[in-house]
Amino acid sequence: MSGSLFIISAPSGAGKSSLTAKLLEEDKHIRLSVSYTTRAPRPGEVDGRDYHFVDKARFMGMLEHGEFLESAEVHGNHYGTSEAWIRAQRASGHDILLEIDWQGAQQVRRLVADTIGIFVLPPSIAELERRIRRRGQDSEEVLQRRLAVAADEMSHAAEFEYVIINNDFEEARRDLIAVVRASRLVYPRQLERYPGVFKF
Repeated sequence: MSGSLFIISAPSGAGKSSLTAKLLEEDKHIRLSVSYTTRAPRPGEVDGRDYHFVDKARFMGMLEHGEFLESAEVHGNHYGTSEAWIRAQRASGHDILLEIDWQGAQQVRRLVADTIGIFVLPPSIAELERRIRRRGQDSEEVLQRRLAVAADEMSHAAEFEYVIINNDFEEARRDLIAVVRASRLVYPRQLERYPGVFKF
């Protein structure tokens, strides 16, 4: 039985990474796809766990050979998802989670018809601004640019099957887990998993 492919997208500051971490912690049947990137590791990041850190020449070589299911350039850095890894994991029956933006999601949907899209939204732009300011990492100019990008990203929420409003983290966590579990119970999945049950 082939595994499901989930995409989770959100504007920066919506809480996507924290929600994803909780999902992976609680559901051992789903695996996170580790992207390739040309950007330098941040403090605490580990090669192979957070990203596969590669130089631009290697990344471009992989891109040229069609090794990415999707790829994008963000703030001058390149990111890509290994198509071979996704295909092998799904063929082994593992559910896969992709943390990518809406542009990457569009690329994947063109190639994988049964993708399940989940978009995480903050309760408001004002709350998103408060969360980003609380981090204290950005200048005012960078912060305003992030908010403008976030507004554009949020306009693509309608392209996803599920939308989770992260107003209360615990509720949003339960919603995310519910989406994943419910997707496994649709008729085609259950038929594939338990064919004998449907021989009436």
